[in-house]
Amino acid sequence: MTYYVSRTINSPYHAAVTAVREALAREGFGVITEIDIAKTMMSKLGVVFRPYLILGACNPALAHEALLLDDKVGTMLPCNVIVQDIGEGRFEVAVIDPVASMATIDNPALKTAAADVAEKLRAALARLPAAG
Repeated sequence: MTYYVSRTINSPYHAAVTAVREALAREGFGVITEIDIAKTMMSKLGVVFRPYLILGACNPALAHEALLLDDKVGTMLPCNVIVQDIGEGRFEVAVIDPVASMATIDNPALKTAAADVAEKLRAALARLPAAG
């Protein structure tokens, strides 16, 4: 079982990030955390790293439902989405597969909820422009 789903898009970096944010919003997700890995690697280690952004996406209604089903599921929230430069003007957008990440939790209702989140994350990916 893979732990993520991804899509490659052709776009300048800022346009790719904007497209990802808009696609997530159309599926009810907001971005509540943002980690610029390239900036962090430079400031903490003095290392140059490719553009790599981690967006913490949250659908409040689905997060609330999951937290009601298992109060420790917050250890797996928010859903991480990465936008990373893979060269030649292409970016990979990858989203966590909540079904895979919650497979170890013995709670059938939570597994159903995770499938709903996974469906919305896949729909957000499908909204992104295909790589040409």
